[in-house]
Amino acid sequence: MRTDQVISLNNAVTDFLAELNHPLRSEIELLRRIILDSNPALAENIKWNSPNYSIGADDRITMRIHPPKKIQLIFHRGAKKLEQPDKRLIEDSSGLLDWKENDRAVASFNDAVEIETKAAALKALVIQWLQAAA
Repeated sequence: MRTDQVISLNNAVTDFLAELNHPLRSEIELLRRIILDSNPALAENIKWNSPNYSIGADDRITMRIHPPKKIQLIFHRGAKKLEQPDKRLIEDSSGLLDWKENDRAVASFNDAVEIETKAAALKALVIQWLQAAA
């Protein structure tokens, strides 16, 4: 992850997470920074009781933090069901994504070491997803 860019964490999300006292808080923080570092246009908020990332009004990635045994990132094109593309929205050579539909996939992480090891691949997936889902 680049250290020369200032990442703007949403204070409301930080406060929400502080109140939860989540056992995987450090993992959540790592994922927040990787996601936000991928695109300066991303906005962070709380949706569905979890951190959510959008560009404009379009939700694109939502963190699933419950149950607190692992953290999942849901890659999607928003809450409304859209017509499915003929093929998967992006190519995933990393194997991080578990595809649910051609426009919805999940990446799961169990601990900080796994996140740090896969950070570069995850950031690349976020960048691809944001471009393809636009």
